[in-house]
Amino acid sequence: MPRETEIKLKIMDTQELLRRLKKLGARPIGSGSACVHQDNVIFDTPQGGLAKHGQLLRIRTETPQANHHKKPGETGRRFLLTFKRPVAKASGANPEAIPGTRHKVREELELAIGDAPTLSAIFEGLGMSGWFRYEKYRTTYTLPGSQKWAKGLLIELDETPIGTFVELEGPAEAIDRAAANLGFSKRDFILKNYLVLYVEDCKKRGEEPRHMIFSDSKNHSKSPSRKK
Repeated sequence: MPRETEIKLKIMDTQELLRRLKKLGARPIGSGSACVHQDNVIFDTPQGGLAKHGQLLRIRTETPQANHHKKPGETGRRFLLTFKRPVAKASGANPEAIPGTRHKVREELELAIGDAPTLSAIFEGLGMSGWFRYEKYRTTYTLPGSQKWAKGLLIELDETPIGTFVELEGPAEAIDRAAANLGFSKRDFILKNYLVLYVEDCKKRGEEPRHMIFSDSKNHSKSPSRKK
């Protein structure tokens, strides 16, 4: 199964980050604003069977923002199904990180789907539910081909309801070098997922965790009680 290697960085000064990205020659992927709204729903059994095994099953809806190249009536929306799990124990790797480094490593399968509501209904018919929803606005950058060390590296700028983050995904060496170029050290690496970060943020603010959505989104009553 393909592996995903990544870390997060908490961004306190977005303009400084954008300045550093420009200096590196980073360019956003996509046309128009290149910003994509991501609406994610995590599914699990009532007993949390997937979470107990460190697994994640997610349906993501991506909607490009302000793309003037779309034809009338087109949204550019797409749906993705993602399954993640810890690295197989047989490999000898820690399911959370590469030994001796500070990177989150997961096995991941992802494919585009045509009908998210129907797939959600299938999952529900199998006894699962979409128990946690989280939103973000993502702009994905890549570095020019002249920077050979950055081959396979994605720099993903996320605006979330709990702040701004960057996810660096790709080869471990490229992640480390990119983080340094952006003004961060390995001590700044975050391996927690957005659910855990959201629950921690709610605890700091004395609020009951529900869903990590923007204030103008439809609220749901179910509270996340399991972590992925």
